[in-house]
Amino acid sequence: MSNLDSNPFADQDINNPFQGPAGVAARTAASTFNTQPAIMKATEDPPAYSQANELLKRQEELERKAAELDRREREMQSLSASGGRRNNWPPLPEKFPVGPCFYHDITVDIPVEFQKTVKIMYYLWMIHAGTLFANVIGCLAWFCVSYSRGGDFGLSILWFLMFTPCSFVCWYRPLYGAFRSDSSFRFFIFFFVYVCQVGVYVLQTIGFPGWGTSGWISALTCLNTNIPVGILMILIAALFTSLAVMSLFMFKKVHAMYRTTGASFEKAQQEFATGVMSNKNVQTAAAKAASQAASQAAQETFREQV
Repeated sequence: MSNLDSNPFADQDINNPFQGPAGVAARTAASTFNTQPAIMKATEDPPAYSQANELLKRQEELERKAAELDRREREMQSLSASGGRRNNWPPLPEKFPVGPCFYHDITVDIPVEFQKTVKIMYYLWMIHAGTLFANVIGCLAWFCVSYSRGGDFGLSILWFLMFTPCSFVCWYRPLYGAFRSDSSFRFFIFFFVYVCQVGVYVLQTIGFPGWGTSGWISALTCLNTNIPVGILMILIAALFTSLAVMSLFMFKKVHAMYRTTGASFEKAQQEFATGVMSNKNVQTAAAKAASQAASQAAQETFREQV
């Protein structure tokens, strides 16, 4: 029979991949692949879902700010209806012979985005006052174990009585007013005074003997005389150190926020000039000076004509 008559589809000796030891392994792998359930890896949230969450967060933030502004407006209206804002700081008893000197309400006066910073500065001032009082206690204890330290005890009382109200008036109130009315001039007052305050903290932290501060040098000096009093003064020195570090950190934070408010030295000059010219005493003095100059010029003109 010729090659043309042969059946091309007849069985030929072709190696079957599923026969023999290799075939058994291939069939096992194929069956495992077919029977094992498909495992899908977790994927991230779809972009549309993330954007929706972001929009919801922004909407909640806007609603919160709107509610805060509405509350502040209603508070201002109620204050106006009751005859204006009454001073409420320091919180003194009603029967006290001296009344409060300032109006202080961060949630009413300060915008929402700056309230946290102003509250931190207020708490920092309270820590400042508490540390000065603790310094009086430390210097008193030092005076009790060493009678030659009476000058330190007296100066510690002076620092407490002087620096507590002065720090509130000279750097906290300017900061409060700067954020309340977006005043460049008050920002500059705060920066100038607060730099001096940080320098005072550094000196108090060092604690030179005879300066009325329980700093590190004074604490270590007292530690050689009386260990319990020395430990107390070391704790006070640590408070002064913490104040210096926190004050420097908050100074940088306030300065960064100041740069985002659009304040500038030119605006501070304009505010100062406007404030000076709007002062009644300055206006009265300027009017008197102008009238005197006009009268002198008129007298000189009359003399020349005569």
